Amino acid sequence: MNHLQLAFLIGLFGSFHCLGMCGPLAFAIPGNHENKLQLIIQKFIYQIGRATTYALLGLLIGLLGQRLWIAGLQQKVSVVSGAVILLFVAFRFFPWVRDKTARLQNKAFSPINKLIIKSLKYKSGHYFIGTLNGFLPCGFVYLALATALNSSNAFQSSLFMFFFGLGTLPLMLLASLGTSWISIDLRNKLNNLMPWLMAVLGIWFILRGMNLNIPYLSPVINSEVICQ
Repeated sequence: MNHLQLAFLIGLFGSFHCLGMCGPLAFAIPGNHENKLQLIIQKFIYQIGRATTYALLGLLIGLLGQRLWIAGLQQKVSVVSGAVILLFVAFRFFPWVRDKTARLQNKAFSPINKLIIKSLKYKSGHYFIGTLNGFLPCGFVYLALATALNSSNAFQSSLFMFFFGLGTLPLMLLASLGTSWISIDLRNKLNNLMPWLMAVLGIWFILRGMNLNIPYLSPVINSEVICQ
């Protein structure tokens, strides 16, 4: 599995969580419900707006990651990224920590929330609202950014985050169109499975940074070569 396929899968599985967080906003965005084709296009453009913001965030984090690669710190970056992912997983098992973090995030991102409300009020374009939505706090976006940090250059990091956004698109697009083909029970089961999948990803990053010379799992990273 290459890094773009991994990005898409993180987005696809993460969208079950995002459905509960961003679903209400997707429903609130007005559209032409009399013309089904136009409605689909409008909702699709909104989703592409989110993916564009993710790509921008990936570019910014990639500029940092590229410097770390040049400095030969990619092994430490991989280990730290894995540790951050495992820490995020641990927080999910402590509701009081999760709730307090959510309150702090809501306070920090209140200007964006207010801008989204104004954009909905004045019927701004779907693409613009989508780009704003991409800046809202989301645990899976942070997970994807931690993974993108391990890319060897800013372009690859940006591309990784864009594919992450594309991974969230199918389910979020169906939700915004009012299509409910996934039961709440199934969604809850998949949400309960996500922390374990994330833990596996975190452990993999730690092992990869340890240079254990295990093919695919922990290959030796040549600090003098930056992979493209």
